[in-house]
Amino acid sequence: MITQKTNLIYFLSVICSFTMFVSCNDSKTEDRDHLVFRYNEHSNISSLDPAFARNPQNIWPSNQLFNGLVQLDDSLNIQPDIAKRWEINDTTLTYQFFLRDDAYFHKNEAFGTDSTRTVTAHDFEYSFNRLLDPQVASPGSWVLSNVDHFLAENDTTFTIQLKQPFPAFLGLLSMRYCSVVPKEAVEFYGNEFRSHPVGTGPFQFKLWEENVKLVFRKNPLYFEKDEEGIPLPYLEAVAITFLPDKQSEFLQFAQGKIDFISGLDNSYKDEILTTTGQLQEKYKDRVQLMTTPYLNTEYLGFFLGADTPEIQSRYLRQAVNYGFDRQKMITYLRNGMGIPAEHGFIPMGLPGFDYIEGYTYQPEKARQLVKQYIQESGDADPEIVIGTNSQYLDICEYVQRELEKIGIKVTVDVMPPSTLRQMKSSGELDVFRASWVADYPDAENYLSLFYSPNFTPNGPNYTHYRNETIDSLYKEALYVTDIEQRKLLYTQMDSLLVVEAPMVPLYYDMAIRFVSKNVDGLGINPQNFLFLKRVRKNR
Repeated sequence: MITQKTNLIYFLSVICSFTMFVSCNDSKTEDRDHLVFRYNEHSNISSLDPAFARNPQNIWPSNQLFNGLVQLDDSLNIQPDIAKRWEINDTTLTYQFFLRDDAYFHKNEAFGTDSTRTVTAHDFEYSFNRLLDPQVASPGSWVLSNVDHFLAENDTTFTIQLKQPFPAFLGLLSMRYCSVVPKEAVEFYGNEFRSHPVGTGPFQFKLWEENVKLVFRKNPLYFEKDEEGIPLPYLEAVAITFLPDKQSEFLQFAQGKIDFISGLDNSYKDEILTTTGQLQEKYKDRVQLMTTPYLNTEYLGFFLGADTPEIQSRYLRQAVNYGFDRQKMITYLRNGMGIPAEHGFIPMGLPGFDYIEGYTYQPEKARQLVKQYIQESGDADPEIVIGTNSQYLDICEYVQRELEKIGIKVTVDVMPPSTLRQMKSSGELDVFRASWVADYPDAENYLSLFYSPNFTPNGPNYTHYRNETIDSLYKEALYVTDIEQRKLLYTQMDSLLVVEAPMVPLYYDMAIRFVSKNVDGLGINPQNFLFLKRVRKNR
């Protein structure tokens, strides 16, 4: 068994080997630490191919290596990327992108000795076809499911035509799945493209010892510049290590061995934060705390395909929603880091959030609803079982204690994350703890969980909730391009969900970053994606 001490010794050896690597061509002893950004990935990276960028551990490094047609800024506004501009014809559902002519692929032997070439619209046509290729089996092929066809009109014009309206489509194109890749490199490396990525991004691949270290170097041909005309990126290198546990990761951050950590883990939350969500005094002089609403709703879902009377009763589902104090839960279990889910299912940060009156803590009302359930069903001892994994055990145990005070017996069934995912998808759990992180910045992404054609396994409707009014409003919203009008439809849908209570919103998450004070320009965004092209480190 590897001990924490062994992990730390191993980690330090990796850092030392990287320091030797970045200094091997420099005879001076000058400290170059300020040119290298270091972070730890406690989950394993499975691929650096953007066609497989399905989770944060794969998306973060891929963001440094690849570009797409468009990108999002930290406020989730759609900005040009390799497409310098675009035109949308709502009548014909046609999107036409006009590409810049100074975007180059990373120099690579796939193009010949130390060679490269410019990106063209034909590369996007190839990349999109590859995303749809069954032999590639990309988990991101669904991104193009609403696309009728696409083609390169010439080297700088790329056209996409949709099958039906989908106002959130530009946001979908910002996903890493839609990155441009060169045919030469994909064919040159074959299945090894996952570990020999060639993109256009601000950093280029240097070396990867899986589960040990991953190194990127600055791309000298990168096309973006800052507001003063200085080429990006500012850093010379990015170094990623793979300590597997969060406590060791935090220790490395506290010792200045890595430059930032993301998220709040129980192993260190009380060490670094007060109960009100402020930095502890001993960290204030060397750590920046960065937070923003995260497009993630944590919730309990009721599987409405179950025959159990508790799940079928709206009275009981509403009682669960009224039966615990979300404010108290966030204060004591999350050190204030989160927003109590007292609106609807749509999280803070998306249009439609502010207008919904959801559930607050009303224990007497909850008890009355339990009595109504008992009178209606004849079941004098209502009981539910919540399936969860160990990471959220404290949240579920808190809900358990509070619901038992209002007359609902609760059993918490803890299982491995993979088992929870499988059982949730197959309808084997009457109540399950889940979260929904936005794939793209539009509330449609959240409401799709309650659209009846999306019943699992065909879509993300894990609750198997069905409501004809919501189905109708959902389809109507797909044809509305004006965001203010669409927001009204989203609000109507979310209000109905509050009344019907097929789920229990727990809290809207926060993106949290603890960043060394010598780091500038890191930023934070509601999808908690990592972008390093504007980062500087001070000596």
